[in-house]
Amino acid sequence: MQYLSLLLSTIKLKSWFRVIPLFLSILFSFNAYAALTEIEAGPKLGSPLPKLAVLDQFSNKQKIENVSGSKGTVIVVFRSADWCPFCKRHLLELNPLADKFNSKGYGVTAISYDSPEILRAFAQENELNFRLLSDQNAKSFEALNVLNAKYPPSDKHYGIPYPGVIVVDNKGLVTHKYFYEGYKKRVKFEQLLRQLN
Repeated sequence: MQYLSLLLSTIKLKSWFRVIPLFLSILFSFNAYAALTEIEAGPKLGSPLPKLAVLDQFSNKQKIENVSGSKGTVIVVFRSADWCPFCKRHLLELNPLADKFNSKGYGVTAISYDSPEILRAFAQENELNFRLLSDQNAKSFEALNVLNAKYPPSDKHYGIPYPGVIVVDNKGLVTHKYFYEGYKKRVKFEQLLRQLN
């Protein structure tokens, strides 16, 4: 009888060891999903993309139309290619997929408050195959409604945007936008690629 009791308690214990990992994975999946809460930032869906005051990494004035594909443009809004490791990683994740977006008819660009010189150095060092744009005096980020309000004009970090992605069609209308709470959570480009026709 003792042997049977010991055997049953062992089976129950082993069952718990199977259930606990499942429970933890469900818990962490829920937390990961909850952490991807979208914030209200960016232009309204269906609205025209505002005119942007940007320079490319070569200090040339640029318009989004210049980087647009036949179906539209994927615009990545990021904090810095100089000091933000999450932004750098996100840009490097985009690089091998940029040609796939292009083949679907979407141009790809990314905008930061960094100077053209910083953007040029990052693009050359990492052999980026899409254009980086520099917002001038936070005008574009204000127009896009992505300027991070935590930093007033007197702060050295003024001009930092909420990171995210905006997709516009070939008429310049916003069709998708993704902005999440915090700076660590970013759009998964492979998922975005599958969403775009």
